[in-house]
Amino acid sequence: MSTTETDPQTTDHDGMAARLFTKIAGAGDGGAGEDRPDAQEGRNGLRFIGSLSLSKISDGLIDPKLVLSWLMTALGAPGYLASALVPIREAGALLPQVGYAAILNRMSHRKWMWATGAAGQGVSALGIAATALFLEGFWAGLIICALLAILAVSRAACSVSTKDVLGRTVEQTRRGAVTGLAGSAASAVVIIFALLLMSGMLQERTPVIIAIAIAGILWLLASLNFTTLEEPEAEGDEDAGLPPIRQYLTEDKALRRFILVRGLLVSTALAPPWLVVLAQDNGDAVLQQLGILVLASAAASFLSSFVWGRMSDVSSRRVLALAGGLAALCLVAMVVFALMGMAGQGWVAPGVLFVLMLAYHGVRQGRSTYLVDMSPEDHRAGYAATANLSIGLILLATGIFGGGLGSIAAEWAIAGFAVMAAAGGALALTLRDEKDDAEG
Repeated sequence: MSTTETDPQTTDHDGMAARLFTKIAGAGDGGAGEDRPDAQEGRNGLRFIGSLSLSKISDGLIDPKLVLSWLMTALGAPGYLASALVPIREAGALLPQVGYAAILNRMSHRKWMWATGAAGQGVSALGIAATALFLEGFWAGLIICALLAILAVSRAACSVSTKDVLGRTVEQTRRGAVTGLAGSAASAVVIIFALLLMSGMLQERTPVIIAIAIAGILWLLASLNFTTLEEPEAEGDEDAGLPPIRQYLTEDKALRRFILVRGLLVSTALAPPWLVVLAQDNGDAVLQQLGILVLASAAASFLSSFVWGRMSDVSSRRVLALAGGLAALCLVAMVVFALMGMAGQGWVAPGVLFVLMLAYHGVRQGRSTYLVDMSPEDHRAGYAATANLSIGLILLATGIFGGGLGSIAAEWAIAGFAVMAAAGGALALTLRDEKDDAEG
């Protein structure tokens, strides 16, 4: 067969990929003139979903605020090292993105940054598993914190490149479906993990270490799969420096408003621990189990991520508004339950937590899709880095804000976060609708 001939089997596979991705993205029935993904976009969309699904499964299996914290306690590591896990993870994943953005802008194929970041997370996770297997006490805790820092910095590389590569390989009206389906598919696996945790089958150290090792392997597979993306070549800027953050923030009012909305909606991520505190203060011991928070988050993601993603493809700003309002309502409800003396009821805190996680995943889907849509193609990485650096600083300030209110009572912290969520949801309605702009 000559090189100019078309392989029928390849053509069939391409057609299947396009049709499957069309169904996933809801691109219609193929009527004349209808915007449908071609074979290349179909392949890219499916590969993107595969890599993101594997990465999100790994996130659930190695969750620092739940799984790693439990493991550190089981290993006898000092409490101050265990308490440092979440700050290490969050700061490490957000703050380096400005530097990565400069590197990304020099690259002609940006998929390699994501693949490298995923591989770094995989190697770090395997290192954490090995450390937990052979060490205990202070040294185990210290090395795990160091490896988590490497994992977080690697995650930052994935974060800053994801939106750029997604924007270059998948059309605007189908990006939310990609990230949404990946979130729901991964959550199905994490739900099984959570149920095993709750059953007591994984309450021993070794099975948890195995789960962390599996996370590392899945990250490596995600990295390998991502390298197969057919990314169009970009004009790398060899002279690219750090993103002009001050210029972006000064000149782009829409970006400033988006950052403010996203900053207010970080309340959906910071409120859950206070629900646990309030429930425990009122005698609810069920949330002390390792699996219950994992289950609530994973179940909410499974049920809502794809729906939120598809809704974001219609209007991501409305998703942000709806998610903010939903979060505010459930947080207010928790305060009311506490005032009525019902916060310790077995069903109250898990139910409120589940609804809050629904809102949290709506915020995640809405903010990601909106940022990709609003960013100029040549500055997408810089916009992402600017937003994430700003949110990293806002997270620190909001954490102090919540801690100050929580020092009075858990109800005060929850009420404060409810006000933030409501304000963020209301302000989201004033964002420019990028979908309308694109259609116009």
